[in-house]
Amino acid sequence: MSELDQTKKPRRGWKIAMISAVALVIVAGGVGAATAPSWLPSADSSKGSASSAPSVAPTPTPPAIPVTLAVTPEAGTASVNPGAPVVAQAQNGTVFSAVLKETATGETVDGELFVSGQKWISQGPLKFNTSYSFEVTTADSAGTKATHVSTFTTVPAAHEANLVMYPAANATVGVAQPLEFNFSEPVINKEAVESAIKITSATGQVGAFHWYSDTRVRYRAAEFWPANTALTVEMNLFGVDFGNGMIGNFSKTSNVNIGNKVVMEADAAAKSVSIFVNDQLARSFPATLGDTAFPSASGYMVLTSDKQRYATFKASSIGLKPGDPGDYGSVDVEFATRLSNSGIFIHQATPSAMPYLGVVNLSHGCIGLSAEGAGWVFANMHPGDIVHTVGTPNATIAPTDGFGDWNIPFEQYASR
Repeated sequence: MSELDQTKKPRRGWKIAMISAVALVIVAGGVGAATAPSWLPSADSSKGSASSAPSVAPTPTPPAIPVTLAVTPEAGTASVNPGAPVVAQAQNGTVFSAVLKETATGETVDGELFVSGQKWISQGPLKFNTSYSFEVTTADSAGTKATHVSTFTTVPAAHEANLVMYPAANATVGVAQPLEFNFSEPVINKEAVESAIKITSATGQVGAFHWYSDTRVRYRAAEFWPANTALTVEMNLFGVDFGNGMIGNFSKTSNVNIGNKVVMEADAAAKSVSIFVNDQLARSFPATLGDTAFPSASGYMVLTSDKQRYATFKASSIGLKPGDPGDYGSVDVEFATRLSNSGIFIHQATPSAMPYLGVVNLSHGCIGLSAEGAGWVFANMHPGDIVHTVGTPNATIAPTDGFGDWNIPFEQYASR
């Protein structure tokens, strides 16, 4: 062995020993028996230990904003209008459920949610003189629910208001028939009631209301209704405030049929009548009208629904007493068709007047005809047909003495 070889052997042994020592230290460190020498790099020197990482606290969830609930009508309210909607309005939440029901029977009223579930509105009418409970459950943004219960009562029966219309629904009348509405209670809020009644004709005529009192209003067009058409009358009065706490109690739609245009032209000077159907002459008859002491009314009158095959006329009904000039006691007549409340009729002339038809005016304001003429009118003229009288010095009848509406110019009529 050379001298050079002798010097290399110890170096190889040192390296092996050193590696073994390092391995021993690492293994021992894994079980906690020893620590690594200070000259060895730390195991976490490049990325640090877990205990040294900064911690992040979780963001706390803010509490839900409390829900506020507004209910209409307010709890305990009395005399609630049954036509007004019941409403529940939630803020900062939603209406989870709403139950509106009669307190006594449990019968419920339908409703719908609006505004993304924040508003509930009843959809059905309420009843008069009834107690209701209203249970509303709300939910906040966290889903927490709360329930609110209230009660209220509606308008008592003593404050219900209604009307009667003439002519009745589906009746057939002549072209001159005004529509009349008679109310059970005085109407103070007239514009509100007018707005709730809509009348439509086949030709879209312009019409107007005319109030004769707080309980009576009529409606007519500027011209006669078109012959052989129909009127639609919508009365949306439920819940309408008439005034003085009176509330309309119904809504409905009715139809009124218009028949032929039938017009009697009565000429007191000529002592005759001519009847036109749809503007064509149908019949002419000699007549006797009012005498000089009791002249016939001039202008327009409209046949009413009062027809009497046999009638008894009494002088006392027109203010005559025994001994008064013109007192005729009582007489029996036939084919009596009423024109006015004050007692103007078309009828068969009395036997004593028959010879004077077409010759002399002898009546107390009525239109006397032969049996043929009065019978034809009785059979062929109907409520709403027109009698237009000329040649007489008398004034027109009062508008409410029957239907004298056509004697008022439309511009004046429409101005109430």
